[in-house]
Amino acid sequence: MTKILLLEDDISLIDGLTYSLKKNGFLVTVSRTVEEAMSQLTFPIPFDLLILDVTLPDGTGFSVCEKVRARDGQIPILFLTASDEEVNVIRGLDCGGDDYVTKPFKIGELCSRIHALLRRSQNPASLSFGNLSIDTSANRVTYDGKVIDLTRAEYRLLCLLVRNAGIVVTRERILDKLWDHTGDFVDDNTLSVYVRRLREKIEPDPAHPIYLTTVRGFGYKWNAPD
Repeated sequence: MTKILLLEDDISLIDGLTYSLKKNGFLVTVSRTVEEAMSQLTFPIPFDLLILDVTLPDGTGFSVCEKVRARDGQIPILFLTASDEEVNVIRGLDCGGDDYVTKPFKIGELCSRIHALLRRSQNPASLSFGNLSIDTSANRVTYDGKVIDLTRAEYRLLCLLVRNAGIVVTRERILDKLWDHTGDFVDDNTLSVYVRRLREKIEPDPAHPIYLTTVRGFGYKWNAPD
């Protein structure tokens, strides 16, 4: 289940919101103060998404967001605001928030925003590992600041491996995930060619790969640099 931390001090809102979120399949942990929330936000953060009220008895949701962003730049953060005043919206987004919902709100709208943020977090607009950067919105890859020219197949293979960094991705999964549904035929030998070409473009020494490595008998693994 998706784990959500709800930081809110309005008891009447907490009861209804917790009930509704649980009915929609979310596992909800409630904090009523900034201090309580920070005690829950250990590292690595044990939640999939944060819902933060702005005004709290001992501080603001903005301060919680800033502290979280200093440690985790990926976890989705949604603000609950009592008004849609531009200054509050801007401050929430500037401190690292991803979205906001204005009180009062409909639970359907809130759940739609939550699902959208979760989808976005699973497919971030950019992926970076060491000197390699992938801009998924522009389908562009750079290495040491220079754009790398990749074919469609090479690009999709790279994205799959990078998104599963540290995990062995089997040859069967690669073939099924990237090509079968498109109608393009790619066999094991063709996949090996794509891997070799990709190494030639991103590895310091393609003959001795350190990023895109082969796990014999299984498939390939992307090793994130230390």
